[in-house]
Amino acid sequence: MAGLYLHIPFCKQRCSYCDFHFSTSSNQKDKMLEAIKQELIERKEELKNQRFKTIYLGGGTPSLLTPEQIKTLIDCIYEHYPLEKELEITLEANPDDLSLDYLISLKNQTPINRLSIGLQSFEDEELVFMNRAHHQTQSLECIENAQKVGFENLSVDLIYGTPGTNTQKWRNALKKVMEFKIPHISAYALTVEEKTPLNTWIKQKKTASPNQDLQLEHFKILREELQKNGYLAYEISNYCLPGFASKHNSNYWKGIPYLGFGPSAHSYDGKTRSWNVSNNSLYIKAVESKKRDFQRETLSNTQKANEKIMIGLRSIQGVDLEELWTLLNPKQKVELEKEIDKNQTLLEIKNGRLIAKEEALFLLDKICVDLFLDS
Repeated sequence: MAGLYLHIPFCKQRCSYCDFHFSTSSNQKDKMLEAIKQELIERKEELKNQRFKTIYLGGGTPSLLTPEQIKTLIDCIYEHYPLEKELEITLEANPDDLSLDYLISLKNQTPINRLSIGLQSFEDEELVFMNRAHHQTQSLECIENAQKVGFENLSVDLIYGTPGTNTQKWRNALKKVMEFKIPHISAYALTVEEKTPLNTWIKQKKTASPNQDLQLEHFKILREELQKNGYLAYEISNYCLPGFASKHNSNYWKGIPYLGFGPSAHSYDGKTRSWNVSNNSLYIKAVESKKRDFQRETLSNTQKANEKIMIGLRSIQGVDLEELWTLLNPKQKVELEKEIDKNQTLLEIKNGRLIAKEEALFLLDKICVDLFLDS
């Protein structure tokens, strides 16, 4: 039950914290869509023994496409790929694109059945800091309209711990989300990536670095409030009401194969990972010349083990130790058992699975570094 990912690399403007591949020019949009469809056709024999259960349009900002353009992409998938009867089809979207008319057309003209909305904040001051294109009113309206039109499977993204914010604003944001009974929430601490405006501002002392103590406080409030209100913390940054976990992202975390299409998109077949060139013009040129421009990496058992540790500890299921041991040689197994023992105040073993305790979750990056194995 593999997944398909389509990267739509266009945005209205650059968010201050974002280091994903995108372009603020839409000049190549039509050529890009044709190239993605062509790549879909040319690679249809990959993972040919798999049936696909999820389709995910990410970016970038896929909601910059018209419903008609979205439909042509999905129609191409329906024509060339073996699909399960019950599909999860997700569209990433920004609030400023989700007018009532757009949502009605999306519902009537496409098989999209899940929206992942990039709210990030309900505070206009924070949205300006992030250089988002929408404002608070649009955030509220797009949720109301999506629910009115009949999109039940909604997810929203939130960012916490931004400079200048406070705990009451964060509590208010969570309260709004729960009042709407939004079934899925992805929440992330603001991080500073190297090639971003935010990093430049911090270096130039135009803004402060994110306060980690404040972020820890917000993380604790996030988990406490959502779990108290019936949400399952099924992954460190993802929370859902029963039955609304993201099937597509859950497959990533389980190591299930997937294919990615579009510039910078990644694919994984269970043994190797590949990724397309992160340049719109070069991507289009490569597809048009039928010479896919990509890189490939064959994962060693040690790399697979380290990924299992990193991904597993982030999830409620933890790491299956029996599976992990099959990837390690005897020396590595002894080394890892020692590191697990050193971290026993933060980690526990239940039913053969290594699980991070509640107090370890905000420290997971450091803990994983301690556990990672050398090749």
